[in-house]
Amino acid sequence: MPKRDPVEARADRSRDLYDIATWEPRSSLDRVAVGFYRVAVAAGKWLLVLLALLFTVVIGAAGALASPVILGLTLLSAVPALALAVYVYRADITSGEPLTLVVVTFFLAIVFASFAAIVNGVFGGLLGVSAGGQEDSVLALAGSVVFFFLVVGPIEETVKILAVRFFAFRSDRFDAVVDGAVYGAVAGLGFAFVENAIYIQRSAGESLALGAPEQALAQASATTAVRSLAGPGHVVYSAFAGYYLGLAKFNRENAGPIIAKGIIIAALIHATYNSLATVALPGILDALAVPQLVGYFGFVVVFQGFFGYLLYRKIKAYTRAYRDVLSDAERSERIGVDRTEFDG
Repeated sequence: MPKRDPVEARADRSRDLYDIATWEPRSSLDRVAVGFYRVAVAAGKWLLVLLALLFTVVIGAAGALASPVILGLTLLSAVPALALAVYVYRADITSGEPLTLVVVTFFLAIVFASFAAIVNGVFGGLLGVSAGGQEDSVLALAGSVVFFFLVVGPIEETVKILAVRFFAFRSDRFDAVVDGAVYGAVAGLGFAFVENAIYIQRSAGESLALGAPEQALAQASATTAVRSLAGPGHVVYSAFAGYYLGLAKFNRENAGPIIAKGIIIAALIHATYNSLATVALPGILDALAVPQLVGYFGFVVVFQGFFGYLLYRKIKAYTRAYRDVLSDAERSERIGVDRTEFDG
């Protein structure tokens, strides 16, 4: 229950405290204020959405004009993450999510990814490390691990959840806890798309600058293969955080700690993956004489598969609980509904 002013708490209920300690719209000015607030909030939301769409279109058009091959590779690299996001979307046993909210969440994640890149760049410069974690000295490698756990993981998972919290979370169609996992997965897809584009462009940039297009294509193709494996991780991480965002929506009294728990879980998984993949794995594979791409593929399958399975179990637990509480009439209405892969 919201806290009350001392006057309101102690006053007789028959006493009118309007504009003294309580408020509700009564006068014409009050109604104007209510209308202004609603218009301002709606306009602000849609303005950001339009800016997000414009930003995405401009960046996409610039990329297509500069290098349609790079754009094509970026789209290709996002296919596995897209497949996983669609899987989570279809796993929603409730009413299903409107395409409008899904698309807006995707675009917002793309825009918010730029904020994460700025923060990562600033803190990476201060610590003398990079998000790629390609350092050689023991001290630098340790710095990378610290960077992943204290900066990259928390910042990136937070901005992905903000992409959900800003728009879809406020909608009446966000009407179940599991919806948070769906929108979180979509935000992860948008973030992965931008990150893949950055890595692929960067891998080809130096060779293109030196006038070696064939080498640039080879490097970009190799990076595409690697990023296609890494991309689904963003979907998994933010689906976890999104689930807890959904849980927070229906448990308002503990919303803050619940959201924090989701971000902590996602950030820890994310940072652990980054640390193992970029700091520990290369040296281990070299010592075992295992090709880097082959070893990386095996690592991703095991790591992402494990946490993907935990996500599957979490959503399945919700699915079972949802079925258990359905009334007979509601069950009858759902007989003709297509079953998802979570049905058992």
